[in-house]
Amino acid sequence: MDARSSEEWAAHVGSRVVVRLRDGDGLRDVLGELLAVEGQTLRVQGRRGPVEVQLSSVVAGKPVPPKAGRAAPPHQALSVGDLELLMARHWQAEEQDWLGGWLLRASGGHTNRANSVLPVGEPGMPLDVALVEVVDWYAERGLPPVATAPEPRLDDADTDQLLAATSLFESAGWRRVTPTLVLTAPVAELRALQARLGGAALPEGLVIDLADEPDPAWLSQYRYRGQAVPEHGIRLLTSAPQQVFASIRTAEGEVAGAARGSLADGWSGLTEMKVEPQWRRQGLSLALIGAVAEWSRQHRAQSMFLQVAEDNDAARASYARAGFGLHHRYSYLTP
Repeated sequence: MDARSSEEWAAHVGSRVVVRLRDGDGLRDVLGELLAVEGQTLRVQGRRGPVEVQLSSVVAGKPVPPKAGRAAPPHQALSVGDLELLMARHWQAEEQDWLGGWLLRASGGHTNRANSVLPVGEPGMPLDVALVEVVDWYAERGLPPVATAPEPRLDDADTDQLLAATSLFESAGWRRVTPTLVLTAPVAELRALQARLGGAALPEGLVIDLADEPDPAWLSQYRYRGQAVPEHGIRLLTSAPQQVFASIRTAEGEVAGAARGSLADGWSGLTEMKVEPQWRRQGLSLALIGAVAEWSRQHRAQSMFLQVAEDNDAARASYARAGFGLHHRYSYLTP
């Protein structure tokens, strides 16, 4: 990261960061959540309270993953709630509000991820009052209320809070839909998948392309509920602090397969993976995963996540073969 670029630092507000600064004749590090970027000053929540850091004194810095919540390899060490909040940074809704520790998200109804409340903290009020606030917030925007309901692990510190939130919505008559798995893997093991699994190179005439923005050919293969992506959907695709749009193309420029990679908080995300039917079972999905993993390594991410529908057996088998393992499950709750 450019140590003196306030614009680049601003993209990481809300992330955990480490900042190395020159202090007198020596160097020291400040580690904590980046609270704000105000002109040429960074405000970081250190161990003993907020710390103001002048950009002119910064010699290096970067976002780092949230603090581990359990004893496990990095891709499995975050609690369920922390990983859910991290994933929200990779797919940021057009409108976001905090109700205490609950994240309210709205983006014109495009994807449940960007149009649901994420109740992974304390709402700062009685739960029954918080439920009314959630319903009213979505009604004001002409959207149906939806809640993300992660299934906690018993060894996580946030287990009781997650269970209480889910119980609140279910007691009010909300029902579960769209059960989804969150899979994670070490970036180092996802690189060079073709070589590790003994697969062949891409079919003749196909090449991999990486771009910072989705072009019309990439967007042509992206569908949500069978529909072409709307304008606010494109905004979601480019809402992470950083992303890459990977595609495998024919000599004529047609897209045979595509995926989106994203970067935030020291993690990469893999979303919108698709291989056209006529090109399936030829190693394209593994090539796309490998390409996004190499991009992730170049940007210092150590772990990668993805989300897949629980009933998508073919995709789950492909991801398991690539090296992804289960972190947790979640569903959406609707009245």
